[in-house]
Amino acid sequence: MNGNRYKTRQREEILDYLKSIRGTHITAKELSAQFQDRERPIGTATVYRQLEQFVEEGIVYKYTLAAGDSACYEYVPEEDHQHGSCFHCKCEKCGQLFHMHSEQLEEMEKELAARYHFAVDPRRTVFYGICEQCAGGAR
Repeated sequence: MNGNRYKTRQREEILDYLKSIRGTHITAKELSAQFQDRERPIGTATVYRQLEQFVEEGIVYKYTLAAGDSACYEYVPEEDHQHGSCFHCKCEKCGQLFHMHSEQLEEMEKELAARYHFAVDPRRTVFYGICEQCAGGAR
């Protein structure tokens, strides 16, 4: 983390909120809405600026799933970086996005790099399908 960053109240409030929803993807608009009904709301421009700083610092990941979609952000604590690659699954019915850690996919990622000299970006790799809940629990 860059030691020159100012530790403002707003920065800490946004980071605390992101930590409280760890593992959840949220858009800047959704995040901004969380702070609008407060005595001292945090402006949308501040939310965007802080999110981009967090992305730059590596404590928040930014995902854009499809052209035209709003970017999603997710707090990722440092200890989660040790788990290796993280792929994503997105339900085509409800839109839920969740993480998937898989040794087999990490091996495939390595094979693509070795055999085809192609570097996969797992943070942008999304598998589309139907989640268990939308499928009626039948899996």
